[in-house]
Amino acid sequence: MAERVRIADLAEELGLSTATVSNVIHGKTKKISDETVKRVQALLEERQYIPNMAGILLARNNSRIIGVVVCNHEKYEGKVLEDAFVSASLNALLFELDKAGYFMMIKATQDWSEVERFASMWNMDGMVLLGFCDSDYEKLRARMHIPFVVYDGFFETNRGICNLTIDNFDGGRQVGAYLKKMGHRRALLLSDNDICVDAERMAGFREGFADGETDFLEVPMNREGRYSLYRENYERIRTCTAAFAVSDVYAAEFMHFLMERGIAVPEGMSVVGFDDNALCENCVPRLTTVGQDAGERARMAVHSLKRLWSGDGEPKMERLSVKLVIRDSVKKL
Repeated sequence: MAERVRIADLAEELGLSTATVSNVIHGKTKKISDETVKRVQALLEERQYIPNMAGILLARNNSRIIGVVVCNHEKYEGKVLEDAFVSASLNALLFELDKAGYFMMIKATQDWSEVERFASMWNMDGMVLLGFCDSDYEKLRARMHIPFVVYDGFFETNRGICNLTIDNFDGGRQVGAYLKKMGHRRALLLSDNDICVDAERMAGFREGFADGETDFLEVPMNREGRYSLYRENYERIRTCTAAFAVSDVYAAEFMHFLMERGIAVPEGMSVVGFDDNALCENCVPRLTTVGQDAGERARMAVHSLKRLWSGDGEPKMERLSVKLVIRDSVKKL
């Protein structure tokens, strides 16, 4: 292996200070003559000097790094980056940030204090945060001095945080109205909680379902626990003709449970999810769901960060519309 070329060696050979050579490498050449810059660059090329890119980025006032931190919640069972919603969000952000000339660095953690350390370690220009709770965001706003935007924060008021969310209530309302139109009068609601975003989706469903009956089943945050709950409540489940799950993952799992029991979807029971992740097209039958545009939210995230950098207005909430995506998992009664 070739011996690593050191800045000190280059400086000695050129008869310059190490600071001058380092400044040329890092692009800080305003106070250096063109002749000196050319001499340094020529020797760098001749010696095939490979710069430490992390060092270069950290030395700049603007690192062009955007940190994306995902809450590694227990419900993901150690596979948060495999979750369809998370992976779709990261994929869209990657392309939008690259298009805008930024680098993306990803971290998964349950500890909000790790977010601050991650940001300062890499001299980040901004951050996108997914899946933390309101109090975590408020603590970060008080402690961090770089702009950040939040995906699906749930705040009673804006609280000075740039929150990019979707119309969860309307998404649920569209599902409820559709199932009512298809002749269903009793529906099962599946969620691992009855607060925040999931509560909005189910409240919207109840409004759209109007005078229809609903039964809420709060499911555990692990797959084995969910299947066990479904088995224990099998007779209760069979009193419903349709089910609305607050995520596509829960909907797909529930369809699998029904089919294991010999109940065909949608002939024996209709099922609807939420998010319109890639798995919806690969389910058999294909899953009816509520679609949200990951690309549009990523574009909004980049736009919001630019607005915060420029000081053009205060942080605010942006709400994206959603739409019902009708496929094969609902039957008309």
